[in-house]
Amino acid sequence: MNALTLANVTKQFGGKKILQGVDLAVPAGSIYGFVGENGAGKTTTLKILLGLLAADSGSVSLFQNPVTFGQVLPEKVGYLPDVPSFYPYMRAGEYLHYAGKIAGLSREQIKTRSEAVLAQVGLTGVNKRIGNYSRGMKQRLGLAQALLNEPELLICDEPTSALDPLGRKAFLEIFQSLKGQTTILFSTHLLTDVEAICDDVAILHQGKIALAGSLSELKNTHGHYVYELHFPKVQDTQRLMELLQKADWAVTEERQVLHVTVTDYQKDGQRLLQLITEAKLVPERFELVKPSLEEVFLKVVQGQ
Repeated sequence: MNALTLANVTKQFGGKKILQGVDLAVPAGSIYGFVGENGAGKTTTLKILLGLLAADSGSVSLFQNPVTFGQVLPEKVGYLPDVPSFYPYMRAGEYLHYAGKIAGLSREQIKTRSEAVLAQVGLTGVNKRIGNYSRGMKQRLGLAQALLNEPELLICDEPTSALDPLGRKAFLEIFQSLKGQTTILFSTHLLTDVEAICDDVAILHQGKIALAGSLSELKNTHGHYVYELHFPKVQDTQRLMELLQKADWAVTEERQVLHVTVTDYQKDGQRLLQLITEAKLVPERFELVKPSLEEVFLKVVQGQ
């Protein structure tokens, strides 16, 4: 079962086409990465999913229920925008009580859930007014509010971009702890965060889904394995470079580091080691660099 589905969704503003037939299916229980350049249409897509913006054409559904402008399933969906807004005079507990009442939670549910989510995001005991929060603290409170009603689907727009390294790590751990219980649509430009926690990913480019699927499959299909070799002596680097070029290996050199691109990293790695051994060369560094989401993403946006 899919938690959300978009079929041929289009949207334009003032004659400018923002979304041009977006198709997307996010499996229930998954952590799904949604990436794209700034201006690619990610936030527009999320707003359409949430019923905050009307699509020009196409269909949208959450848990097999159609989404229309102005209507969504608040009991099933949590949303963390890129810049959460709050009443600055409130404190965290007051704000969550207010949000809980809007969500239809009982007084006891609000108390129990507020304590749980504040602990989850690291804001237990913080009693100052929200207006005095740092941006990172506001992001944490935004996540607490999004999780308050134990949503089946959590939609996040750049959730970790305002956080320091420790905050990012904490957020990613929270998302991982929700895997299997809550579907997470994780929209971000931080590709390393997607690689850390996501099962699947979609790349939005020029208003269309350019690539979508299993993260590991996309990297293996569209990325490359590269061996990096460094020798302490320049002449050793040059010698191996010549040997590899004569044998038609795909090799480049940068700052005395050889980059050898291979298709089968195990078989080609053995052949490469054999060649180095026969030449009686001893590398200072011999490292396999695996395909990355960044490599795949750049291929898409640069049209390679």
